[in-house]
Amino acid sequence: MTMLSVNVNKIALLRNSRGRDYPNVLAFVDQLISLGVKGITVHPRPDERHVTRQDAIDIGEFLKAKPGIEFNVEGYPSREFMDLVIQLKPDQCTLVPDEPGQLTSDHGWDVAGNKDQLTAVLAELKQHGIRSSLFLDPSPILVSHVLAVGADRIELYTEDFANNYGTPDQEKITGQYADTAAKAEELGIGVNAGHDLDLENLTRFLLIPNVKEVSIGHALVVESLQMGISTVVGKYLRITGENRNED
Repeated sequence: MTMLSVNVNKIALLRNSRGRDYPNVLAFVDQLISLGVKGITVHPRPDERHVTRQDAIDIGEFLKAKPGIEFNVEGYPSREFMDLVIQLKPDQCTLVPDEPGQLTSDHGWDVAGNKDQLTAVLAELKQHGIRSSLFLDPSPILVSHVLAVGADRIELYTEDFANNYGTPDQEKITGQYADTAAKAEELGIGVNAGHDLDLENLTRFLLIPNVKEVSIGHALVVESLQMGISTVVGKYLRITGENRNED
């Protein structure tokens, strides 16, 4: 079984575009949980163009009263971000190598090239009892570097998989992800995945064994506009194995 963690950044973006608290992010989080979602992800960027620091704080407080729901906070490990994470003490912190004004995450870490920084940051997360994950491109070689810096998990950056889904290169590219996941499993590193996964391609991706968590936001929101959130969340939970009882 793989846990679905829903990224609520796009809900905050919709709210911010109108200058009022509608849609309410906490209400959306509560609805997701009521539908069976067991994980919530936020990525508070420095410019606060979608999820804000206050959103992250409010969601963290809200989830304290929701046992069994995991909170995942993503971001670049600036001092400001790390201070926020330590304040929140989420279940997981996913570190991404984003520039401050970057539109969206578009590559994984050069782990060896950032060894000193990552080793220090990951040690700090461990000290505070926060599970760590590093955003990573699909390469088994990179996983050995992850072991050296002390991350608990990797999050496979899946845009390349999504871009090649349904093309002649699909199985070759998927094999790179499978090999990376297998190497991580061999070294005792957990495997998450995220970016451009959707209802169409997720079933194929999850044929890769031992994927613990998928983080999905943009596609889920778009699909919910088309089909309704209850229908879409139900479909995702069936794909991830969290709900096998529905038709």
